[in-house]
Amino acid sequence: MQRVLITGGAGFLGSHLCDRFIAEGWNVVCMDNFITGTPANVEHLIGLERFQLIQYDVTNYMHVQGALDAILHFASPASPIDYLRYPIQTLKVGSLGTHKALGLAKAKGARFLLASTSEVYGDPLIHPQREEYWGNVNPVGIRGVYDEAKRFAEAITMAYHRYHGTDTRIVRIFNTYGPRMRVEDGRAIPAFMSQALRGEDVTVFGDGSQTRSVCYVDDLVDGIYRLLHSSIVTPVNIGNPDEVTMLDLAREVIAVTHSSSRIVHRDLPQDDPKVRQPDITIARQQLGWEPRVARSEGLLRTLEYFKTKVALPTS
Repeated sequence: MQRVLITGGAGFLGSHLCDRFIAEGWNVVCMDNFITGTPANVEHLIGLERFQLIQYDVTNYMHVQGALDAILHFASPASPIDYLRYPIQTLKVGSLGTHKALGLAKAKGARFLLASTSEVYGDPLIHPQREEYWGNVNPVGIRGVYDEAKRFAEAITMAYHRYHGTDTRIVRIFNTYGPRMRVEDGRAIPAFMSQALRGEDVTVFGDGSQTRSVCYVDDLVDGIYRLLHSSIVTPVNIGNPDEVTMLDLAREVIAVTHSSSRIVHRDLPQDDPKVRQPDITIARQQLGWEPRVARSEGLLRTLEYFKTKVALPTS
């Protein structure tokens, strides 16, 4: 029986990964300091013999008793509202935390998978974004704490692979959504959905022409699981190439919630990317992966979760 450590395992993505590995028969060690994650995301797993929850800050020395076959490093604030609130912690978990997790992988002889991000491409000058693109990042802008933390994390991961022979994988995650996102997450779909459910104005930044490519969480987790079991060492984009403008996405959310909310526009945040769309050729050809959940279906599934979390107005 195999055993995996998932850092940030009580977060949005981490908790869904815990579910997948439990379902696949693994023993799962979930490690989280609960800055942005919550035990509620994994409470359905607590008490299972094959699941262990550890509250810990991975920027400190890491030790896990017993063998580990894999380490998935997903610990990090991941939404702009979070990494602007916790800029130092974001930089530390991307640098010190990745260093500590890689050291543990080296000591245990475990395969290491890094959760990187499409934000390493910054405000891209090529479209769609391919893995060989080096990016267009403002290192001293307000988003630089996240972008550069992940770029450093990729660099040290490759250094451990080349210098120590550590068995590593890197996934570049594009915008993902689904159940267990926080209502006040700050990203587009939680913001749109919570505002629409409350009947409030739905806030779109800029004129709404900026694009994103949103992937349902189950699809993303499947791509990550396949990548872990592959032999691809270089970064791999995992995301949905079905590009949509923020204005159209807001309209879709209003429609699916049957809301009477109106759309209002606010100033575009600093360094907000104008476009975002993954080239998933490598994932398709080498992992046999592509997203299968249509946005219309994914939004419905996400809505059912948000209905249980958003305080609805009383009539």
